[in-house]
Order: sequence, then C-alpha cells, then structure tokens
Amino acid sequence: MTEQTIYNEDWQIGTKRIANNSVDLVVTDPPYGMEFQSNFRKEKHKSIQNDTNLDWLGGWVKELKRVCKDEAHLYIFCSWHHIDKFKQEVGALFNVKNILIWEKNNTGMGDLEGDYAPKYEMILFCSNGTKKLKGGRDSNILKAKRTGNVNHPTEKPINLISYLIEKSSNKGDLVLDTFAGSCGTAIASRQKERNCICFEIEEDYCKVANERLFATSLSLF
Repeated sequence: MTEQTIYNEDWQIGTKRIANNSVDLVVTDPPYGMEFQSNFRKEKHKSIQNDTNLDWLGGWVKELKRVCKDEAHLYIFCSWHHIDKFKQEVGALFNVKNILIWEKNNTGMGDLEGDYAPKYEMILFCSNGTKKLKGGRDSNILKAKRTGNVNHPTEKPINLISYLIEKSSNKGDLVLDTFAGSCGTAIASRQKERNCICFEIEEDYCKVANERLFATSLSLF
C-alpha cells in the first residue's frame, strides 16, 4: 500500500522534515519567474505565487540535493524564458542530461501577429548519479494533450507525469513535488503505486487536489 500526502505548505518549510537521501524521484513544475497570467478567457485562476523572480532557485536546488538519493532522477518543468538560469542553478549540483520538449495539442495566445505560436514547454531531465531509464530509449519530444487548466492555471497532463514516473522509478519509490499545483504528481503516483510527498502553498488548490486524489482512489478499486 502506497501513500500520497499533500501538504498546504511552502516547500522551504515542508522539505525540512524530509530525511537526507530519501527521495527517489522529483517531478515538479516550479514558478517560471515570468509573472504568468493565462490568456485563455475561460480560465479564471489567481496568479502564481513567487513567480516574479527566481531568487529562491539556488536554495531550492540545494535542498533537493540534500533529500535526493544518490541515484535520483529529476524532471523540472520550465519555459524558454529563463531556461539558461534554471540550467545554471540546477547544473551546479545535478547532471543536466537533457531538455525534454512537451509538445501540446494546441497553441498559447501571446503575440498573435508578431511571434510564432507557442506549442511546447521544456522539462529539464537531471540525474543525481548514473541510474538508467526504464524501458527503451525514447525520443526527447513528448506529446500530450493540454489539460484545459481546469484545476490550476499551469496544470500538467496526468498521462505525461505518469510516463515520467514510470521511466525513472519503481513501485514503492518516493516521489517529491515541491510546487504541486493541482497535485497531478500525487495522482499519477497513486495510479502507478508510488509514494509521494507534495507541497502546495495555495489552500484552494490543495482542497481540489485532495478531492481529485480521493476520486482516484475510488477508481482504482
């Protein structure tokens, strides 16, 4: 029996309770440092907390280094806007193996006439050692439909998270998400029989996430 726990708490406080060298896998979607606001009219969400700068990034990477096992993998969602900063900070303590491209089924809005339509996000794939990926050698372009952001303004597809979890962990392993949002990592972890710890600072998102997690439990039996 695995356990998935969602804490309504800032990662800077919550991760202090996590033991050294105990996390097998990190899957997380941190603030991109770009003051994200959705341009889709039907999405009515509050702005992302701590998304005005990346001053927290160095301390966050150090804390991940402390809690991760020597062979842990990390998947960190990111945007092209500050990919260089993320690579620099994360690469100082982890081995940045690749930048995966999540290709969405539709495009964002943005500058409709003066720019190319955005249809992807980036995922830093990092390693804390030499652990191999499970299964075959897949492409670094991952295709998954956009969720519609019903539960969170930057919600990620459960099937995409599940894929990453299966590639880099085993049943019973511990998965960490320090910026949980709608807690798709917890839901995917339950589906794939992994333990999971999530931290999300917004109480409303935690309530929705726990409801979704409970519904997932019912669907498994």
